[in-house]
Amino acid sequence: MITSHSSEELRGWLAGRLPQDWFTEEPTVTIDRDEIVIVGRIDEPKTADGIAPDEKAAAVAGRIKQFRVDTRDARIRIARELEHATARKVAWGVVCADTTRIFTSLAAPVMTRLRQPERQILDTLVDSGVARSRSDALVWAVRLVGQNADAWLGDLRTAMEEVNRLRDQGPDIG
Repeated sequence: MITSHSSEELRGWLAGRLPQDWFTEEPTVTIDRDEIVIVGRIDEPKTADGIAPDEKAAAVAGRIKQFRVDTRDARIRIARELEHATARKVAWGVVCADTTRIFTSLAAPVMTRLRQPERQILDTLVDSGVARSRSDALVWAVRLVGQNADAWLGDLRTAMEEVNRLRDQGPDIG
């Protein structure tokens, strides 16, 4: 069983478990409380130089689909092992050329209590057609914050990883 669920430990487990010919480089592993997302780069399709952008996009889409189909049974088997070891769902994705595709990903419900000013913001997004529902408006707002606060959120995640690393080095109080 993987006990600490650190990204280093999971990457090591995956390095030993994933077939060597799946990805062209070490996959990225993103972990949160609910899910582990594994995204690896795959070979680009062989195409002639100077092909039309639509033709290249179709070749990339076909390459991604081929990988998804060819590896499905093994990915499911590995995901089940990892889900059992970590008590988290596992999602897979690939990067091919400049396209990133996540095959399946958990959509976790989030419960929150909002006061009227916050609800009015969500309702404005719904009424203006930016979002279909308050739930979609909240997703939109979270994505917007994520895009505009990337550096700060990255620093915060790095600091949290350091805290977890130091916590793991401390005594086991059972």
